Amino acid sequence: MLDILETIKDEIAVMFVAAMPLVELRGAIPLGISMGFTPLESTALSIIGNIIPVPFLLRLLEPIMDYLEKTTLFSKLVKKVKKRTLKKSRDKIKKYSLLGLFILVAVPIPTTGAWTGCIAATLLKLDPRKALVSIVSGIIAAGIIVFSLSYKVISVF
Repeated sequence: MLDILETIKDEIAVMFVAAMPLVELRGAIPLGISMGFTPLESTALSIIGNIIPVPFLLRLLEPIMDYLEKTTLFSKLVKKVKKRTLKKSRDKIKKYSLLGLFILVAVPIPTTGAWTGCIAATLLKLDPRKALVSIVSGIIAAGIIVFSLSYKVISVF
C-alpha cells in the first residue's frame, strides 16, 4: 500500500512540474525518468500534466491579465509578458494561423509551450476551441520530440 502511495505521489509531482509555466513537459519528462519512470510513462504523465491547465488558461487569461494590467504592482510585468509573447508569436500565428500556434507550442525550446501558446491565443483573440485543439496537438508533438531525445540519451548510457 505504501508503495502505491509513493508511486502516486511521484506521478503527481511529474504532472505538477509539467503544468508549471516555463518548465512544462520539457523539464517534466527528464524529471520523471530521473525518478525511475520509463521514458514512455514519464512522457504520458507529462503530456497529461501539461494539458490540464490549458482550458482554464484559455478561459481565464484575458480577464486576469486585464485586471492585473490595471494594478500598479503588476502592470509593468503584464505589459512585458504581452509584448514578449506577441513579438515571439504574432508573425508566425498571423501567417500560419492555428498551424503557427501549433508550431509555437510544439517546438521544445525555452519560452515556447502551452502557456505561451495560451497567452498568444488570448492576445490574438483566436477561437478558444480551435486554439485548444492546436495547443493540445502541439503539446503532444513536443512530448514526442522530448521523449525521442530523452530515449536516445538514456539508451546511450
